[in-house]
Amino acid sequence: MKASTRWQDYAAVIIGAYAALSPLWLATDTGARWSLIVLGVLVALAGLASMARPGMAAVDYAMGVFGVLMFISPWVMNFSSMTGASWTAWVVGALTVVVAVAGLPAMSARMHGHGGVAAH
Repeated sequence: MKASTRWQDYAAVIIGAYAALSPLWLATDTGARWSLIVLGVLVALAGLASMARPGMAAVDYAMGVFGVLMFISPWVMNFSSMTGASWTAWVVGALTVVVAVAGLPAMSARMHGHGGVAAH
């Protein structure tokens, strides 16, 4: 089995690690800290899983869900007033969704000129 060389996988690991480590330098409360750590680790693990099993679309879908959860976490976990933590969650969440969508097999095929699901 060939390991992945997709930029999306590496980006997910970096983005997830950044989020998971961000409570070290950001002012957080319990909700913010655990949201950033848990969701950041899940994003990084999804990136690693995608590296190990390239083409496994379920990982990209899961990563997208983690990105949405990260984006809404400041409101759900009530830390939207903490500027650093909330902006980190919003930016990391949005970037995670972009990376996940770019990593979907059909999207990757279209972006690289290989047709896609509805290729004629």
